[in-house]
Amino acid sequence: MLAAPRYLALEVKSLDRVRPFYETILDLPVKTDGDGELVVGVGDCELRLRTPGEVPRGGLHTHYALSVSREAYDDWYDRLDERFDLDEHRFGDARSLYCYDPEGNCVELGETVDEGAGIRGLFEVVLEVEDLSSAVDFYSRLGFEVVDRGGERRRVRMTTGEVDLELWEPQLGLADARGGVHVDWGIAADDPVARSDRVAADALAVDHFEDQSRIRDPDGHYLTLFERE
Repeated sequence: MLAAPRYLALEVKSLDRVRPFYETILDLPVKTDGDGELVVGVGDCELRLRTPGEVPRGGLHTHYALSVSREAYDDWYDRLDERFDLDEHRFGDARSLYCYDPEGNCVELGETVDEGAGIRGLFEVVLEVEDLSSAVDFYSRLGFEVVDRGGERRRVRMTTGEVDLELWEPQLGLADARGGVHVDWGIAADDPVARSDRVAADALAVDHFEDQSRIRDPDGHYLTLFERE
C-alpha cells in the first residue's frame, strides 16, 4: 500500500527571498541549508526549496496543503491576515485558508486535527496534467484511490489514506491556484520496485535505487516511492 508523504520540492529563484516565509512566518524548522537547497521540516515530511539546477527540479506554482489543528486555526488566520490577502473556504466542517509564498506557490493551511500547535504535516499536493483520464489511470495503477471528481472543474482527487493527490487539467482553482508543473515529491510505499513496474510501460522513466524507486510520469512529474519502515 501507499502511505505518508516524505517530501515535496519547490523551485525558488532566491533562497534568501523565500526563507523568511517558511522559517519565520510559518515557523518551520530548518533541517539542512546549503548547496542551493533549503530543507524545512513539516511534521514527518520535508519541504525542499531548491534553486534551478539539475533534474528533478522543484515544482513551479505548486498548490499544496499543510495541516493545522482546529484549536490553532484562528491564530494562524490572524497571524497571516496581517501580511497577506487571505482567501478562505469551508469543506464540510473544516476550514482552509490560502495565501501565496514569494515564489507564487499557493499554500493552504487546513483543519485536519482537533488539537495541537504548529503545522502538523503535508496533506495534499496538486499536479497539472494534460489528460485527466490518462493521469487517473496511471496513478490508480500505482495504488492511489479516487475519492472525488470535480463538477464544473476538471479535476480528480485521489488518496493514499495519508496524503491526497489532486490532478487538474490546466485551470485556475480556488484562490486562483494552479497545479504544479515538473513537481518532485516522495511518499512511503510497500515494495516500491514492484509498484513502479506497474506503470513502467507508460512512464517517461523509472529508476531503482537501494530502498526507493523514482518514477517520471507522462506529464513530467517525479514521484519517489520509499520503502516503508
